Amino acid sequence: MHFDMPMGKDVHSIRRRIEMMEQVLERSFVIPGINRPVGLDSIIGLVPVVGDIIAMGMGAYIVWEARNLGLPKWKLMRMAANVGFDTAVGAVPLVGDVFDFMFRSNTRNLRIVRKHLDKHHPETKVIDQ
Repeated sequence: MHFDMPMGKDVHSIRRRIEMMEQVLERSFVIPGINRPVGLDSIIGLVPVVGDIIAMGMGAYIVWEARNLGLPKWKLMRMAANVGFDTAVGAVPLVGDVFDFMFRSNTRNLRIVRKHLDKHHPETKVIDQ
Protein backbone atom coordinates (compact mmCIF):
# COMPACT_ATOMS: atom_id res chain seq x y z
CA MET A 1 0.00 0.00 0.00
CA HIS A 2 1.49 3.32 -1.09
CA PHE A 3 0.43 6.57 0.53
CA ASP A 4 1.27 9.86 -1.13
CA MET A 5 -0.80 12.27 0.98
CA PRO A 6 -1.82 15.34 -1.04
CA MET A 7 -1.79 18.42 1.18
CA GLY A 8 -3.59 20.91 -1.09
CA LYS A 9 -6.97 22.52 -0.54
CA ASP A 10 -8.09 21.76 -4.09
CA VAL A 11 -10.94 19.34 -4.76
CA HIS A 12 -8.67 16.59 -6.13
CA SER A 13 -6.37 16.66 -3.04
CA ILE A 14 -9.32 16.51 -0.65
CA ARG A 15 -10.84 13.62 -2.60
CA ARG A 16 -7.55 11.69 -2.38
CA ARG A 17 -7.29 12.30 1.39
CA ILE A 18 -10.84 11.00 1.91
CA GLU A 19 -10.12 7.94 -0.24
CA MET A 20 -6.90 7.25 1.67
CA MET A 21 -8.58 7.59 5.07
CA GLU A 22 -11.36 5.22 3.99
CA GLN A 23 -8.78 2.68 2.85
CA VAL A 24 -6.91 2.87 6.17
CA LEU A 25 -10.13 2.59 8.18
CA GLU A 26 -11.89 -0.11 6.16
CA ARG A 27 -9.48 -1.95 3.82
CA SER A 28 -5.92 -1.85 5.21
CA PHE A 29 -5.33 -5.58 4.90
CA VAL A 30 -7.08 -8.85 4.13
CA ILE A 31 -7.82 -11.52 6.73
CA PRO A 32 -6.18 -14.75 5.51
CA GLY A 33 -8.54 -17.62 4.89
CA ILE A 34 -11.70 -15.58 4.38
CA ASN A 35 -10.25 -12.95 2.03
CA ARG A 36 -12.21 -10.19 3.78
CA PRO A 37 -10.57 -6.74 3.90
CA VAL A 38 -10.49 -5.02 7.28
CA GLY A 39 -8.99 -1.81 8.56
CA LEU A 40 -8.26 0.21 11.64
CA ASP A 41 -11.95 0.85 12.36
CA SER A 42 -12.56 -2.82 13.10
CA ILE A 43 -9.28 -3.32 14.94
CA ILE A 44 -9.30 -0.28 17.23
CA GLY A 45 -13.00 -0.89 17.83
CA LEU A 46 -11.94 -3.99 19.80
CA VAL A 47 -10.58 -1.67 22.52
CA PRO A 48 -13.58 -0.76 24.69
CA VAL A 49 -14.66 2.91 24.75
CA VAL A 50 -11.32 4.46 23.71
CA GLY A 51 -11.17 2.53 20.44
CA ASP A 52 -14.71 3.53 19.53
CA ILE A 53 -14.00 7.19 20.30
CA ILE A 54 -10.84 7.14 18.15
CA ALA A 55 -12.69 5.42 15.28
CA MET A 56 -15.49 7.99 15.56
CA GLY A 57 -12.96 10.83 15.36
CA MET A 58 -11.34 9.35 12.28
CA GLY A 59 -14.74 8.88 10.64
CA ALA A 60 -15.66 12.46 11.56
CA TYR A 61 -12.53 13.60 9.72
CA ILE A 62 -14.03 12.29 6.48
CA VAL A 63 -17.23 14.25 7.17
CA TRP A 64 -15.17 17.38 7.90
CA GLU A 65 -13.27 17.01 4.62
CA ALA A 66 -16.61 16.53 2.82
CA ARG A 67 -17.74 19.83 4.34
CA ASN A 68 -14.61 21.42 2.89
CA LEU A 69 -15.73 20.14 -0.51
CA GLY A 70 -19.02 21.98 -0.15
CA LEU A 71 -21.34 18.99 0.07
CA PRO A 72 -24.92 20.00 0.93
CA LYS A 73 -25.90 19.91 4.60
CA TRP A 74 -28.29 17.01 4.08
CA LYS A 75 -25.45 14.85 2.70
CA LEU A 76 -23.20 15.87 5.59
CA MET A 77 -25.98 14.96 8.05
CA ARG A 78 -26.37 11.57 6.38
CA MET A 79 -22.62 11.00 6.62
CA ALA A 80 -22.60 12.08 10.29
CA ALA A 81 -25.52 9.71 10.94
CA ASN A 82 -23.50 6.84 9.40
CA VAL A 83 -20.58 7.60 11.74
CA GLY A 84 -22.89 8.04 14.74
CA PHE A 85 -24.76 4.80 14.07
CA ASP A 86 -21.50 2.91 13.59
CA THR A 87 -20.17 4.33 16.87
CA ALA A 88 -23.34 3.65 18.86
CA VAL A 89 -23.74 0.03 17.75
CA GLY A 90 -19.97 -0.53 17.73
CA ALA A 91 -19.86 0.38 21.42
CA VAL A 92 -21.91 -2.72 22.34
CA PRO A 93 -19.49 -5.45 23.48
CA LEU A 94 -19.01 -8.36 21.03
CA VAL A 95 -22.10 -7.56 18.92
CA GLY A 96 -20.59 -4.18 18.10
CA ASP A 97 -17.32 -5.76 17.01
CA VAL A 98 -19.12 -8.03 14.54
CA PHE A 99 -21.21 -5.06 13.40
CA ASP A 100 -18.04 -2.98 12.76
CA PHE A 101 -16.82 -5.80 10.56
CA MET A 102 -20.01 -5.69 8.45
CA PHE A 103 -21.25 -2.05 8.50
CA ARG A 104 -18.61 0.13 6.87
CA SER A 105 -19.71 3.68 7.58
CA ASN A 106 -16.56 5.15 6.07
CA THR A 107 -17.06 3.25 2.82
CA ARG A 108 -20.68 4.44 2.73
CA ASN A 109 -19.49 7.99 3.29
CA LEU A 110 -16.85 7.70 0.58
CA ARG A 111 -19.60 6.57 -1.79
CA ILE A 112 -21.60 9.74 -0.97
CA VAL A 113 -18.55 11.94 -1.58
CA ARG A 114 -17.63 10.21 -4.84
CA LYS A 115 -21.17 10.45 -6.19
CA HIS A 116 -21.24 14.18 -5.40
CA LEU A 117 -17.81 14.83 -6.89
CA ASP A 118 -18.41 12.72 -10.00
CA LYS A 119 -21.45 14.90 -10.71
CA HIS A 120 -20.08 18.33 -9.70
CA HIS A 121 -16.32 17.88 -10.29
CA PRO A 122 -15.93 15.09 -12.88
CA GLU A 123 -12.33 16.12 -13.50
CA THR A 124 -11.40 14.59 -10.10
CA LYS A 125 -12.57 11.12 -11.08
CA VAL A 126 -9.78 8.57 -10.87
CA ILE A 127 -10.01 5.26 -12.69
CA ASP A 128 -8.88 2.47 -10.34
CA GLN A 129 -6.41 0.01 -11.78
